[in-house]
Amino acid sequence: MLRIGAIVLGVSDLPRAVRFWAEALGYLISAAEERDDWVVLVPEDGPGTPLVLTLNSSVAEERPRMHVDLFAAGATEQAAEITRLISIGGVFVGWDRHPGEPDFAVLADTEGNRFCVVDTGAE
Repeated sequence: MLRIGAIVLGVSDLPRAVRFWAEALGYLISAAEERDDWVVLVPEDGPGTPLVLTLNSSVAEERPRMHVDLFAAGATEQAAEITRLISIGGVFVGWDRHPGEPDFAVLADTEGNRFCVVDTGAE
């Protein structure tokens, strides 16, 4: 049976992307998996899906076919997380494909990679 081993994002400025995603997710650099052209970030508190950041010269897609969803436990947490992510370098992305009342907000990381912060409605 297959399982997701890691999520991989291409970036042009590896140190900047590492700072953003480590802060955003509370992840640490896996010392065994750090090289000049890629870094593996792992959850600080143990199990979870690693995030691999790899040098890539292509431009981030404006409408990517794949992206990362970050879950927030309710609208209050979602708003707080969006504010926090923007404070560490994330950017709110105007998205013209929202459904009537979206439960998600689209942001971009420091490299322009799109991701969503989703209100899971746990309030």
